[in-house]
This record gives sequence, C-alpha cells and structure tokens, in this order.
Amino acid sequence: MFPMAGPSHHRGMNLSTLTAPRPTRNDVAAPAQLLRARDVVRVHRTGDQEVRALNGVDLDIGAGEYVVVMGPSGNGKTTLLNCLSGLDQIDGGTVEIDGRNIHRLSDRARTAHRAERMGFVFQAFNLVSVFDAAENVELPLLASGVKPRSARKRAAAMLDRVGLGERLTHRPTELSGGEQQRVAIARALVTEPAIVWADEPTGNLDSRTAESVLELFDEVHRAGQTLVVVTHDSGIGQRGTRLVEIRDGRVAADQTRVAAR
Repeated sequence: MFPMAGPSHHRGMNLSTLTAPRPTRNDVAAPAQLLRARDVVRVHRTGDQEVRALNGVDLDIGAGEYVVVMGPSGNGKTTLLNCLSGLDQIDGGTVEIDGRNIHRLSDRARTAHRAERMGFVFQAFNLVSVFDAAENVELPLLASGVKPRSARKRAAAMLDRVGLGERLTHRPTELSGGEQQRVAIARALVTEPAIVWADEPTGNLDSRTAESVLELFDEVHRAGQTLVVVTHDSGIGQRGTRLVEIRDGRVAADQTRVAAR
C-alpha cells in the first residue's frame, strides 16, 4: 500500500510528494511473481448450451505491476478477473497467488485469503447505503478481526489520503459519483492488499471525474501497489505498465510498456 503521509490540509488528494517516477523494466530486475495462472478454463452453462468464457488462459503478474485488461464485450474480461481473484470457480487449470493454489482452498479459506490479500473496486461502487464513508471503509478491517477503534482510525486516515478527510460521516447518497468511487478505492486499499482488482472503475463516471479517479490509481501504483484493471476504455489502456488483450476467452496480446503518466 502507498506510504502514509501527514494529514491533508485540503479537500484534494496530494500524494505527489510520496512517490518518484518508476524505473523502466530495462533498468530493474523483473518484479517478484505475485500471480501465476496456467491453462485456466471457465465454462458457462445454460441448459444444454456450453460457452467457454475462458479457454486456456496463461498469465503471470508481478508485484508492483499496473496491468490493464482490455477486449470487446463478451470476450471474458470480467470472467478473467473473477476467476483469477477467486470470486468465481474455474473448470480447469490453476491459479496461484503468493504460491497458493487458491482454487484448492476451501470456500472459507479462499474468502479469508481474498480479505487479507486483495482489494476490489467495481463499476457500481458497491457501498452500503446505510453506512457513512468511514463505516464503509472499515468494514473489511472489522471482518478480518481488527478492533473497532483501530479500524475507525485506519479508515479515517485512508479516506484522508484519497482526498475525503472532510467527508467521513457522509453516506453514499450524500456523495458524488467520484467521491463514492474514492470511498470504494479507500476500502480496497485499507487492508494493505497485495493486489487490487478493478472492474470498469470509471464506467459510471463522467470524463472529468473519471480522470481524477485514474490519477488516484496512477499515484497508488507509483507508490508500489499492484493493480489489475479491467476496462473497455482505450484511454485507460495507455496508463498501465502492461496491456493484456482478451479475445474469445484467450490472451490475444500481452504488451509491457512504460506508462506515460
């Protein structure tokens, strides 16, 4: 997770003093492997019909990468995210995170692993409407056994880091779409996960608000966070350090690049 700084003195986020430009891959050794997927298959069944949403996917993700997954609608992008993160089962192959085959874990163990090692950001925000911003962010901490006082302190600090230090007690209906997504990002980051998965994180945002959210992703990545972002937006594809294209349930292209931002 990106390093903590002193309290923010304004409403906007300011993480620029915490980070330095990341070196290119030609300048450093390859990142330590975080995820290894081999021959992953996922079949959707409706009655007698079977569709291979994933058809033998191989993929490695290193710690500290910013991977953008793109492809036409219906070609398996979201299914890939769900299967790699353990949200969905797979019908063949293996997915290892931190060297553990997550699909051989029990449902309880896999859920615990996700809570401890992963954060999630979705297009629909998925905030609890009756909870305020701080309560939404502290939920994963409480679920993992952190004491309430400590959880609230960490949630407040994280909301401050994403520019919402003055909105702690506001419920989702009192926040703009961009603010709601920042709450969701704070919730994803507060447990200090090894990897953050984001599925169309700007899909419900206007272009200006989307840009501010993507700048936040840029900042937390430069501070060391591993990100995997699924999107149909080619503009987001230019921001990551790696672009993976999915077509017909397979990896059609996998390009490492130096992010422009």
